[in-house]
Amino acid sequence: MKRPPLLPASLGFLAVLLGGWSCSDRDTTNMPGESIFEFWAPPTPAEAVAWAVDPYDADKRFRGLLLLANAPWGGEPPYVQMYEMAANDGDPGVQAMAIRALAMHGSPEHAALAIERLESSNRLVRWESARALQRFYSPAAVAPLLARLDPAKEEDAQVRAAVARALGQYAEPRVVQGLIRALNDRHLVVNEQARVSLRTLTGEDFVFDARAWLGWTRNRDNLFAGRTEYEYPVFHRDQTFFETLMFWFQPPNEVAGRPIGAPAPGEESRGG
Repeated sequence: MKRPPLLPASLGFLAVLLGGWSCSDRDTTNMPGESIFEFWAPPTPAEAVAWAVDPYDADKRFRGLLLLANAPWGGEPPYVQMYEMAANDGDPGVQAMAIRALAMHGSPEHAALAIERLESSNRLVRWESARALQRFYSPAAVAPLLARLDPAKEEDAQVRAAVARALGQYAEPRVVQGLIRALNDRHLVVNEQARVSLRTLTGEDFVFDARAWLGWTRNRDNLFAGRTEYEYPVFHRDQTFFETLMFWFQPPNEVAGRPIGAPAPGEESRGG
């Protein structure tokens, strides 16, 4: 089934971006079918751009954005502007992919897009928005994240878990209290991410014992004296059998780092 069309304004990018790519992107010396490796040939950059702005097929837009976001040049300004526009796409899957791309290549001001989409009716969009806020530093995100940590507000445990991890970068007493409450969540995945964030913020580890955590907070003038540096979580997996044979394919593993817009260590204000 075809999904809702892309915004017409996106089509202007097609001519600009495609204009930079020659028809000789792919070697056409061999006739089709002469090499087995043609079966594994990835789309050309021009094809990825064309998919990303296809006005009739949301599946192609999703795949195009995915390819562009993971390309070495996917953070160039024209592509970032494309992700911004796609964040308003009528298809939730395309929206979610655009938010993910902005989390990979965006600027501090793009945090507002992720914050806004925490209120989406679509579970995938909310999840990608929460994950994006693990990579954006924005004090304006604290209240919306704390709201989404509440099971009465957010029914999906995976979204709550992503929210709990994102809160690990904000040294505020209300964040600590919210994370302690999350230790009583019925889902272990939420408990574990709340524990990780509490450990990052305080340097302590009382595992899942909410009572012990509360007792500790009552006896401390500075909750964050033992705080450690927050780094956003990243995707990592081992090579597949296919990748060991096709040595030029590697797992799309990332390197953890500090969030976009985060102040230098020691420069941010800490709550007491």
